[in-house]
Amino acid sequence: MSDTHLHALEEKLSHLQRVADELSDIVAGQARDIERLQRRVGLLMEREAEREAEGGGTVPLADQRPPHW
Repeated sequence: MSDTHLHALEEKLSHLQRVADELSDIVAGQARDIERLQRRVGLLMEREAEREAEGGGTVPLADQRPPHW
């Protein structure tokens, strides 16, 4: 294998490593965002359930059948 060919392979490997590192950072950021959003949705669901329970006598929205049933 010539030095030129070896150098080209090293450059490609370096580029691929950089791309893999960037993608890893992106995925880690998305995982943090998903966790944060899941917590927020959970809190909103709890808040809505409490609001519906305080409404008294009505069936909670989550337990209602869709209108097409």
